Amino acid sequence: QVQLVESGGGLVQAGGSLRLSCAASGGIFSIATMGWYRQAPGKQRELVATITIGGNTNYADSVKGRFTISRDNAKNTVYLQMNSLKPEDTAVYYCVANRGVFFWGQGTQVTVSS
Repeated sequence: QVQLVESGGGLVQAGGSLRLSCAASGGIFSIATMGWYRQAPGKQRELVATITIGGNTNYADSVKGRFTISRDNAKNTVYLQMNSLKPEDTAVYYCVANRGVFFWGQGTQVTVSS
């Protein structure tokens, strides 16, 4: 059974940093593109960043240069380092594993105060 567990969310002031982690179990990590999505109140869920098995990354324009996605294949964990946070980054952040079918974590709240 695939399970994705996020951690690292919280409250931070604008300009601050947070690092999100997502631990994967159930045999999915080594065969899946991993990624992060977010959903702000009243808005649609949107892609933040993805990383392939080979380490190729892709970012939403709104986070390029501020966020960095990485993966540790030995730990079955994907990270999202978020720097220079803005109030508009406030959202629930979801970890996702894409193997044709999407598997989702439960989400972690990130709140950036101005």
